[in-house]
Amino acid sequence: MSSTSPQTEATSIVACTVSRDVQVFDLLIEDMENALGESWGDLGFSEALAFLDQPEAEALEFIALAINSEDEDDLVLIGEIITLAKSQNVKVILIAEDVTPTALHQLLRQGADEFVPYPLPEGELIAAVERLKKVPAPQAQPQAQAQAQASPGSKPQLKTGEDKQGAVLVCHGMAGGTGATTLAVNLAWELATVDKKESPSVCLLDFDMQFGTVATYLDLARREAVFEMLSDTENMDEEVFGQSLVDCQETLQVLTAPTDMIPLDIVSSEDISRIIAMARAHFEYVVIDMPSTLVGWTETILNEAHIYFCPLELDMRSAQNALRFKRALQAEELPVEKLRYVLNRAPKFTDLNGKSRVKRLAESLDISIDVQMPDGGKQIMQAGDHGLPLATSAPKNPLRREIAKLATSIHDLTKGQAQAA
Repeated sequence: MSSTSPQTEATSIVACTVSRDVQVFDLLIEDMENALGESWGDLGFSEALAFLDQPEAEALEFIALAINSEDEDDLVLIGEIITLAKSQNVKVILIAEDVTPTALHQLLRQGADEFVPYPLPEGELIAAVERLKKVPAPQAQPQAQAQAQASPGSKPQLKTGEDKQGAVLVCHGMAGGTGATTLAVNLAWELATVDKKESPSVCLLDFDMQFGTVATYLDLARREAVFEMLSDTENMDEEVFGQSLVDCQETLQVLTAPTDMIPLDIVSSEDISRIIAMARAHFEYVVIDMPSTLVGWTETILNEAHIYFCPLELDMRSAQNALRFKRALQAEELPVEKLRYVLNRAPKFTDLNGKSRVKRLAESLDISIDVQMPDGGKQIMQAGDHGLPLATSAPKNPLRREIAKLATSIHDLTKGQAQAA
């Protein structure tokens, strides 16, 4: 095996292993020696970033990036290695042991060419190398351009002076686990893909600044720029707002919750108004995921909203919270007519007893339950764990179909209003 820092004087180095400690992956050492003899080297994560920027790295054909569960705290650094390698036309074989699907999915999206599980199956490394040789290398591109293309966190380019006056759709759960974030994430995705010919622009805002999970549901990195933007919205312009957004599969733009947990009152009603106004100016739909807690700026969002979805379930806690929520808004003379109650895990068509309970719930609360969403089962949890929208992970799921219908009806209504105007 070659020394830690690749030396090109004695032997031409055509590949490198990159890991926290290559001795942990002893089978990889054996396979590299069998495949390449002495024509390979070994690098740590930090060493790889430095080496790939050097002229000596031009001879590299590929790197074997080996990680296990202990490396998941360094995903940002590992992603930078992949991005830098791709910008230098160096192929990447990702070798992973006991890594979560979310982490693996994130690294593959950032540009890894091949994935091989560890322990390595017999002959799989050599087969992966052979497959890489058959794939033509892309033309070299600047590192900044490569990062913009490969990273799921590339920022959108917002045009100055736009004013689309997008529709504001809010999701506010009446209790924990009622599916508010699931609804917000998938409604935003369905709106962004509702028209195949002319897809509307959609921005998803996660205003649950303490326990927001939109980033998790869509497998997105949280940005430090979010907190900086929230701390000084008076000086926020298109560039600052754009830097705070994360691109999700070139389909929608997302403002994630901040990296660290912050107080909900760190922003004022004026801050929230500025953020919503900026989002409305540049996007046709603005979907907001709210914290379950009522805060000072909840009133601002209710006034800004076109539709305020309130997911609840057929249980006592949801009923009591919905009643208290409605009374609180009525006491402040706020527009309760904007509220649209969404029953999650609604009874099936044949469940007559369940339908009777739904009717009694609506009558006792003096509300109209406008939307009933079926139970999506385990696929909902799995989609969240894997960081994928339901349209991608479970397109035939009954919950996904209902959300798609809801998005279509909203889009048709919006288009109809625009044509009438």
